[in-house]
Amino acid sequence: MVQDGEKKKTMPNYMKYVLGGTAGMLATIVVQPLDLVKTRMQISGASGTKEYSSSFDCMAKILRSEGLLGFYNGVSAGLLRQATYTTTRMGVYQMALDAYRNRFEKPPNVLGSLAMGIIAGACGAMVGNPAEVSLIRMMADNRLPADQRRNYRNVGNALTRIVKEEGILALWRGCLPTVGRAMVVNMVQLGSYSQFKSAFKRHIDEGLGLQIAASMMSGLLTTIASMPLDMAKTRIQQMKFIDGRPEYTGALDVIGKVIRNEGIVSLWKGFTPYLCRIGPHTVLAFVFLEQLNGAYRKYVLDDKQSGSGL
Repeated sequence: MVQDGEKKKTMPNYMKYVLGGTAGMLATIVVQPLDLVKTRMQISGASGTKEYSSSFDCMAKILRSEGLLGFYNGVSAGLLRQATYTTTRMGVYQMALDAYRNRFEKPPNVLGSLAMGIIAGACGAMVGNPAEVSLIRMMADNRLPADQRRNYRNVGNALTRIVKEEGILALWRGCLPTVGRAMVVNMVQLGSYSQFKSAFKRHIDEGLGLQIAASMMSGLLTTIASMPLDMAKTRIQQMKFIDGRPEYTGALDVIGKVIRNEGIVSLWKGFTPYLCRIGPHTVLAFVFLEQLNGAYRKYVLDDKQSGSGL
């Protein structure tokens, strides 16, 4: 218990990063199969051939040709991505949130929450891009003809070979659309979660139910807003060079070609697995983070009244 006159203990900044990354990694283990299906759907029309008629067709073909473990192709890169990207974005967001509350002694307004989300997303994307490139390539590899596969053994092998074969800057290929997508995702996801939680508190008591309700709404908005940029990021990161020239010159080129060749609705290709991935991942990441934060404050800081801090 904190005695009168005794300074209240606070969570050190490094723990905000550790707990944020841990929450993201736990959530990724659950949703990795849906992320793989989403990625396969997004790149299925890049060669002009429609490989899958639906998300369920994609799942059936993966199961038939690669087995159950095929859904976890690239999981090592997925976990590294969370250990870099989510650790950074969640840590930065929580630090910004605490700084705002300490200065103004109230939760941030909508614009404040959105701005914090944008900054957190940009920082996370820059740090996490190498793992993102490895993840996309590893998840896409088994759909390629045998002579075109990269056959990375794991994320460490992928990172090493990319640097050796393509140069270190290749680790940041697609960085601009990745940063753009991350800014949109985190602006909507982190910003809306805080706002939904504040709004729902009028009707739902603090606890697991409130966390799930706010994160579900946040996940839906995030999916709708971020899919076109996610499509561009995915195709750029797994593209090949033809006669020394890249397939795409940038995110706008990808979006333009998709609209011309496949129709505007194709920008949301893989919407179902993406929603099923983003939705549960958003819910699980926020719930895990809230619970980890709450446990740390309760058992380490001996603070049983301040809640999770989000």
